[in-house]
Amino acid sequence: MEATLSLFDMTQYLDSEEAIAEYLTQVLEEGDTDELIRAIGHIAKARGMSQIAQESGLGRESLYKTFAPGSKPRFDTIAKVVHSLGLHFQITPVRAS
Repeated sequence: MEATLSLFDMTQYLDSEEAIAEYLTQVLEEGDTDELIRAIGHIAKARGMSQIAQESGLGRESLYKTFAPGSKPRFDTIAKVVHSLGLHFQITPVRAS
């Protein structure tokens, strides 16, 4: 019997505010900038790229380019998208153990 694998689609699991927050928290803790950009792109796709484009004031096509592999988006673009997702950045001090 031959096994068939299906493609994993992260957007299927980003169906609540809690899931989105947990996902981004884990990605941020790992410290991989490219993965953070990819994660924000997954969330934008899960919410609907057209809606995010409208709310952020950015073009839908430019959003797809922003979150394409290897892209290096500007921070202000990421900040607009994060804001349109109803999220905000929060910084906390790192405590020495």
